[in-house]
Amino acid sequence: MSLVDFFTPIDPTKITPKDGYYTSQLGVKVVQYADTFPDVDEMKADIALIGVLEDRQSVDNDGCALGPDYIRERLYRLNAGPYTLKIADLGNIRQGASVTDTYFALKTVVSELIKKDIVPVIIGGGQDLTYAQYMAYESLEQKVDVAIIDALFDLDDDLGDLDVPTTSRSYLNRIFLHEPNYLFNYSNLGYQTYFVSQDSLRVMDKLYFDVHRLGEVSGQISVAEPIIRNASMISFDIGAIRSSDAPANTNATPNGFYGEEACQLCRYAGFSDKLSSIGFYEFNPAYDNNGQTAILLSQMIWYFIDGFYNRKKDLPLQPRSQYLIYKTSLTHDDHELVFVKSKKSDRWWMQVPYPTGGSKNERFHLVPCRYEDYNTAVSGEMPDLWWRTYQKLI
Repeated sequence: MSLVDFFTPIDPTKITPKDGYYTSQLGVKVVQYADTFPDVDEMKADIALIGVLEDRQSVDNDGCALGPDYIRERLYRLNAGPYTLKIADLGNIRQGASVTDTYFALKTVVSELIKKDIVPVIIGGGQDLTYAQYMAYESLEQKVDVAIIDALFDLDDDLGDLDVPTTSRSYLNRIFLHEPNYLFNYSNLGYQTYFVSQDSLRVMDKLYFDVHRLGEVSGQISVAEPIIRNASMISFDIGAIRSSDAPANTNATPNGFYGEEACQLCRYAGFSDKLSSIGFYEFNPAYDNNGQTAILLSQMIWYFIDGFYNRKKDLPLQPRSQYLIYKTSLTHDDHELVFVKSKKSDRWWMQVPYPTGGSKNERFHLVPCRYEDYNTAVSGEMPDLWWRTYQKLI
């Protein structure tokens, strides 16, 4: 089955300004599926935009399936940065006869694009589509690190129940319980404690997952950079942004990330060499205010693209001459912690050794960290990130 079989073309008359685009704008530079489906192999595409017309499992947010073209309308009016763009807009994945059919289509498309070393950018639809985005990695036969930017955990408290329906509020159940298990780490950025049960927090702690309250990140957004750098895929719920900046969601709340913080998170995502897919979900144009949320989303995608074309390609650590190695010893232990710093980007990683017999091919697992983690180790204390990562390797 060809990729084109899953898509419907874009109608340019609905998104193009009356006077057309300037030659500097993305509307001219992005290859769009209007008449002919883009040949991503021939054009050697770096990024592929994918709209998804699906909202049947979006809780209390009917209408978010209509979002993709509203985002395109604003995105294509933005000017390109100082780099050569190789971006294809593949159009919209049509709604299947059942939600499962839509999941299969998105899973297949994302998987095929990743195999071609093309980064899918998913726009529109409910956040339950994160499950299909995750399932795309199944055929890649590698561990996956998932980062979700959301005001709450989309997790049903009855975690062991396989019969919980996959919705925008419970898709994590399916991800956590999927067999075979190829989820290595789950991270949440921006959860708000009053939306989260203590049982859910205990589950996250028991599984050594990384969850970060809004107050830990907002106002000091650089804290999120290594968390995003560690992710293979990202799912961004527009409801994680404060309603004054992004009103186009029936579940929007007064608190959340500021618009500029959301853009910075997206630039971090684009900048990450490891990230291979990103999805923007739950945007409902029926509740937008003068296109404000669509404009913000278009700018977030622009920042992701800008970050992508400024990647430093400093992962894996080759050549060794481009990195500085720092070794520290703990106060109450003879164990040595090893840190790595890139000369290209000044970014930091920790080497976490595999337990005996943990990996046949590698001696250690490399996890992104901050300079502050190095300072913690220098002071003789074990960084919490090192300990949690080691527990997952056991």
